[in-house]
Amino acid sequence: MAIEGDDELRDILELDTVAVVGCSSTPGKDAHEIPKYLRDHGYEVIPVNPFADEIFGREAADSLADVDEEIDIVDVFRPSEEVPEIVDAALERDDVDTVWMQLGIRDDDAAKRAEDAGKRVVQDRCMKVEYGRLMG
Repeated sequence: MAIEGDDELRDILELDTVAVVGCSSTPGKDAHEIPKYLRDHGYEVIPVNPFADEIFGREAADSLADVDEEIDIVDVFRPSEEVPEIVDAALERDDVDTVWMQLGIRDDDAAKRAEDAGKRVVQDRCMKVEYGRLMG
């Protein structure tokens, strides 16, 4: 069951480190502006994009497996059909607390697999919008 309640969302939003899968180096794109907003509001944002060398002055990781830091939230900015492989990569890590799929992105089967493995899951919600609504 994907997380819907404000209290649980607030708990997730109090975490610190967000790996953004599909983070964009192009200003103006949601996959750039929303992670930038999160950075501006105190999150450590780890860009994950195999096609970018650097985003926000930080080296972009090619995949979740290439991230050395601890990850609290995996924020997904990729099409829904790519969610299963991203969830698989998140499940290979012991540190991921939450898989967050941005607005318009969902995969119920992958979400269930993540939940069955003890991860919290948010689907089809914008982290920036929820942060502004609950933490702003």
